[in-house]
Amino acid sequence: MKFAVIVFPGSNCDADMYHAIRDQLGEEVDYVWHNDTSLDGYDGILLPGGFSHGDYLRSGAIARFAPIMNAVIEAANAGLPVLGVCNGFQVLLEAGLLPGAMKRNEGLKFICRPVQLSVENADTLFTSAYSKGQEITIPVAHGEGNYECDAETYQALEANNQIVFRYSENVNGSRHQIAGIVNEAGNVLGMMPHPERAVEELLGSDQGLPLFQSILKNWRDSHVTTR
Repeated sequence: MKFAVIVFPGSNCDADMYHAIRDQLGEEVDYVWHNDTSLDGYDGILLPGGFSHGDYLRSGAIARFAPIMNAVIEAANAGLPVLGVCNGFQVLLEAGLLPGAMKRNEGLKFICRPVQLSVENADTLFTSAYSKGQEITIPVAHGEGNYECDAETYQALEANNQIVFRYSENVNGSRHQIAGIVNEAGNVLGMMPHPERAVEELLGSDQGLPLFQSILKNWRDSHVTTR
């Protein structure tokens, strides 16, 4: 399986994502610059954390118009797995690939620490290696991670089982402690916590690695035949 890590000016978790794929998952991975226009040949698309374009307008609002985003949207619509982490989640929201929006953290402070998450939906291509209700430790690092949506959108997220991760405590004020959601098709995941920073015990936790292993297993089940 071959992954693309999209790099915007201001991305700062691209190397972490690259390391998670190459060194821990053992799969092919390339950096793809925001001014590129094609994602041909890639099987999975990763939008890393950081501060794209300095977050000067609104987190993800400028990156959403980068040339590569047309290819990201095409890949999402074609059913490829698309993962947006932290700033990547914000870009997916701004691009309309996921519903809702981000506000400043409750308390208006940057938060950077390990947090406990509950796996709300283990029946996705991103979470099949987890079990429903499993508690995992993943770090967060954001100042604008307070997820918000209207009541109708929240009801739809609940009804369609699109809420994938919740914080086990009120970390940033997110509506109903939402930490990660998928689109209705289930192939686009946005999450504020950083699984790529939790892929080996040396980093304090390896409980983010099963997320990438889930993506790989789903791809192999769909693309690799055994005789």
